[in-house]
Amino acid sequence: MEEQLILAIESSCDETAAAVIKNGRNVLSNIISSQIALHTVYGGVVPEIASRKHIEAIDNVIVEAIKQANVTLQDIDAVAVTYGPGLVGALLVGLSEAKALAFALKKPLIGVHHIEGHICANYIENEEFKPPFVSLVVSGGHTHIVFVPEYGKYEIMGKTRDDAVGEAYDKVARAIGMGYPGGPKIDEAAKKGNSQAIDFPRVFLEENSYDFSFSGLKSAVLNYINKANMTGEKIVSEDVAASFQAAVIDVLVQKTLKAVKQKGVYTIALAGGVASNSALRQTMKQECDKKGYTLHIPEPIYCTDNAAMIGCAAYYEYQKGVRDAFDLNANPSLKLGER
Repeated sequence: MEEQLILAIESSCDETAAAVIKNGRNVLSNIISSQIALHTVYGGVVPEIASRKHIEAIDNVIVEAIKQANVTLQDIDAVAVTYGPGLVGALLVGLSEAKALAFALKKPLIGVHHIEGHICANYIENEEFKPPFVSLVVSGGHTHIVFVPEYGKYEIMGKTRDDAVGEAYDKVARAIGMGYPGGPKIDEAAKKGNSQAIDFPRVFLEENSYDFSFSGLKSAVLNYINKANMTGEKIVSEDVAASFQAAVIDVLVQKTLKAVKQKGVYTIALAGGVASNSALRQTMKQECDKKGYTLHIPEPIYCTDNAAMIGCAAYYEYQKGVRDAFDLNANPSLKLGER
């Protein structure tokens, strides 16, 4: 098989990332410049600051990715980039850089959907893994159950009707004084808490729905805190974190298992930043082991935003002959499966 190298760029939120991927699954380099410390003081990502920092970091990140991969820009077969969804200013930085490189090098340009990248991260560490499967996509901006019948094809079975799961984690973490980013902080606190201390609601919606809703759960946590403050009851933040997380994971796992049964594929892939949550990984594995289902979970470095996953997704688009024109624009609300 002829060797194919893709230079991938990711800048959809607050990580500036570049990677070189060989034949879709072999990561030669994966460089990430994170802005988390910068945004923590504001309690969340500030889009304008994120865009400026991407501009400052992007050239150095690409140079480092090429150097670490031990290749030259001339060796690259295609340039891949996230073009949506995400913060429009942040997306435009990566997209402009990718266009300039593709134009100067006379190489094909391939635009990649950010969530498709997260799903494809599962291919990186397992060369045997391939569709069909059901993916649970859980991140700061997305909560989807997606059926993947073949490479590059996506059927959204369910999605959140309000808050994404990562968004709910951030809001609850803020309410109990843990700060930003909420996901890792609640995950750690929950390990020290009692998950049965508070009976928070599990929202399953209509009987045959694969959709999610976390706003009611978030409100229940806020109401619990407000009531405790008014009555002088002691709030054990670790118990709140553990009980909240248990309510979230119960719904995520049960709906995913139900979707797998409906499709009859019995293979699950986790994807997105919240897929690095230790309790979700552990609970999903336990349930899959009980039922004899196969579970794939990327290493945490490939769960959070990175460019290796974008290069992996782009490889399968490249194989299908997908090439984007230089008028490709950032699309902050791009739907999965759209081009």
